[in-house]
Amino acid sequence: MSKVGLFFGTQTGTTEEIAEKIQQELGGDSVVTLHDISSADPGDFAEYDCIIIGCPTWDIGQLQSDWENFYENDLGKIDFNGKKVAYFGAGDQYGYADNFQDAIGILEDKISSLGGKTVGYWPTDGYEFDGSRAVRNGKFVGLAIDETNQSELTDDRIKAWTSQLKQEFGL
Repeated sequence: MSKVGLFFGTQTGTTEEIAEKIQQELGGDSVVTLHDISSADPGDFAEYDCIIIGCPTWDIGQLQSDWENFYENDLGKIDFNGKKVAYFGAGDQYGYADNFQDAIGILEDKISSLGGKTVGYWPTDGYEFDGSRAVRNGKFVGLAIDETNQSELTDDRIKAWTSQLKQEFGL
């Protein structure tokens, strides 16, 4: 069975909670290893062929602070060639309708340019927002979670997305 590295940044704990739910749905810590990006090293990514990136959109369309630091200083040092990369983000589609889920779009742009193959696209149906850097060809580049306005949908969305990832990752 493939090992998956899940790298997340969290400001309030929400993204970490989502990461833990994703880990459990994919088979627990024997399948998915969690890495808080605040203490991750670029070399940590080399261990995995399948990677999940979790980042909330912070403030107005910005990366969470630990991801921002990693993006500026370390992300460009990683070779993502041959790696499948899935994304999930937390955001507020009503309060920040013009940049809902921008953070995962920013990370996906960079990681794709470094050779990562994006998997885990997610439909935009069921969300109300005006703009997002995370939308490609009518879909989000990854799982969009809105704990502020649609927390009752989170568990079902995670179950559906992880089922999709099991196939795309070959788990």
